[in-house]
Amino acid sequence: MTDSAHILGVRFDARSTDEAADEILGWASRAEARYACFSNAHGTIEAQDDPSFMDVLNGADLNVPDGMSVVRAMRSLGVDQKDRVYGPDVTLAVAERAAARGVPVAFYGSSQKVLDALSANLPQKAPGLQIVSAISPPFRALTPEEDEAFVQELKASGARIVFVGLGCPRQERWAAEHADRIGAVCLAVGAAFDFHAGLLTQAPGWIQQAGLEWAFRLAMEPKRLWRRYSRIVPRFMGGFAAQRFRQRQQNAVSAPTA
Repeated sequence: MTDSAHILGVRFDARSTDEAADEILGWASRAEARYACFSNAHGTIEAQDDPSFMDVLNGADLNVPDGMSVVRAMRSLGVDQKDRVYGPDVTLAVAERAAARGVPVAFYGSSQKVLDALSANLPQKAPGLQIVSAISPPFRALTPEEDEAFVQELKASGARIVFVGLGCPRQERWAAEHADRIGAVCLAVGAAFDFHAGLLTQAPGWIQQAGLEWAFRLAMEPKRLWRRYSRIVPRFMGGFAAQRFRQRQQNAVSAPTA
């Protein structure tokens, strides 16, 4: 067994939720600048279409499988990945550990409404959590001056962990570009903001385990998501099937003959 696998060119690291959270808290406790991504089929296909985004995912200090389709692909490649490392679950696990150790955190992204609800709800699940900054940037490209002002605000806050909720692929790019500038651990956790704010319903556990969360979310938000999923699901399944076919052919060619 290996501890990582490349799926359609993207490196995925084998971790459990607890292992990922412990690793992240270790970085934060040592005041390291790092970034972690929680990627699924959507991010993988985005990386297929944009080599610069593939560099972002492959350059992450940690890139773990957020979706069951990726988990199953990793297993088929011989990686012992027992379950998905779901962004909302890691967010809570990290928040609980940060609260216990007195590690201050910040939020960057989403709307002020979401941030207000998130800032109220998450400490109820992780008592003692120190939220030292919560920034809702404009929903447009920032000027260099605006971007630098937000960087300075996050640095001045003393946050050791910055949860980033800008949606894929913006949040991963932002984390990669800003971790060193802020001097903190940046986590691209996406929909975790909406879930922990209580504004978005999570799929039941059995649906998640069946790898059908995409169908649940499509039913909840059809107008926003149908174009995305109609593009991503068949491309991921077909692309990985082609990858496995090529690998089997290569293995057959390289296998020693009697």
